[in-house]
Amino acid sequence: MQLIDTHVHINFDVFQGNLSSLEQRWREAGVVHLVHSCVEPKEFQGIQSLADKFPELSFAVGLHPLDVDRWTEKTASQIKTLASSDSRVVAIGETGLDFYKANNYQKQKLALESQLAVARELNKPVIIHCREAAPQLKEIIENFQRERGVVRGVMHCWGGTPEETAWFLDLGFYISFSGTVTFKKAKQIKESATIVPQDRLLIETDCPFLAPVPKRGKTNEPSFVKYVAQQLADLRGISLEELAQQTTSNACRLFKIELTEAS
Repeated sequence: MQLIDTHVHINFDVFQGNLSSLEQRWREAGVVHLVHSCVEPKEFQGIQSLADKFPELSFAVGLHPLDVDRWTEKTASQIKTLASSDSRVVAIGETGLDFYKANNYQKQKLALESQLAVARELNKPVIIHCREAAPQLKEIIENFQRERGVVRGVMHCWGGTPEETAWFLDLGFYISFSGTVTFKKAKQIKESATIVPQDRLLIETDCPFLAPVPKRGKTNEPSFVKYVAQQLADLRGISLEELAQQTTSNACRLFKIELTEAS
């Protein structure tokens, strides 16, 4: 069984000094590839060094919506240059909108639209963070696709309603579920997880955040993605092996990942 964790942050301080044991555990759990997200461009070199250490790591470059106060007129070109500098960069992001912790709509909109443009120009998918912002995000992406062309991507750590899920599926996006789908009170997330077509479904940990049941309260890590996979398999009425095959195939297609025979 092969699993791909499509959203990790193993560059965070909580993992430093434990990366070798972390690697051993994710390999024992069947995780054959990881996609490392990026909160801001200054993380790039550190993430690049992790990819040097772990050949199963691909990564993104972008600016998170809660960090848009750091956006300057040069940030888009910086992201484009960095994304073009290393073949292991498979996505732009994470970008998006977050109105749960901030209300600076115009700044977030500018940063998002600029990163969508970079992604389209480089023919790379975008990793989208969306929290309490689905209607606004839908409008921005619809306008972008109408005026500038199709952009591919994934709604990461998805927590939206089935109606909102359908919006982004209609826009061509993949939907990725994290440990939140295992939470007891996550009714709407569980409902959304049942309507995503099998060829648009992804799994992730978003580690070190949001450890799934039965690891709630612990620092999340890539090996825990197997619990997300098992929950989704149960919700969708299929075997874990089938869910793993579907989501791994989807991740490879979206991010243009080529698994080696050793994987």
